[in-house]
Amino acid sequence: MFLKALKEKIKFRAGKKLLKKGLNASPKIVDRAKGISAVGCIVDLDEFENTNAFDEFVEEFSLRHNALKIIGYKKYNDNNSPYSTPVFSDKDLGWKGNIENSYALEFLNREYDLLVNYYTDDKLLLQLMTLNTKARLKVGFGSVDKSLNDLILNTPIEDFQTFKKELGKYLRVLNEIK
Repeated sequence: MFLKALKEKIKFRAGKKLLKKGLNASPKIVDRAKGISAVGCIVDLDEFENTNAFDEFVEEFSLRHNALKIIGYKKYNDNNSPYSTPVFSDKDLGWKGNIENSYALEFLNREYDLLVNYYTDDKLLLQLMTLNTKARLKVGFGSVDKSLNDLILNTPIEDFQTFKKELGKYLRVLNEIK
């Protein structure tokens, strides 16, 4: 029991160190054409469980159905519970602060025009996913570390319709969508 706790503490410390190093480094430039054609969503399923709501982005932004990729985070992932969304959890943190989950690695290997960070708590794995995702524009909430996101929306996490409406408004102002 003691060794397991020590192992988790070492992994967490390595993850924090990697996050701090990544936040201090210059942001990675993603060279993609202007406009929204690929959207990635990182969702904290402990705070917001309705991942089907993100399907509204397909119609709102005139996307192809396969242009939306969603991944969820659960603090404790029960492998026996079926989730409609690929899930990663705290146990997927590796020794050097890397994420060891096949769904997360598949998500990280793609490039996105827009990354929606739908979480309000500073959780290490969520922040590492945001930091390591290749996206031209990152959108999130104001309660999270502000250096992770390019656009910050201060709406309640429970009110997805307001979030979607505000996001659409700002994307039109930035000439990303029409």
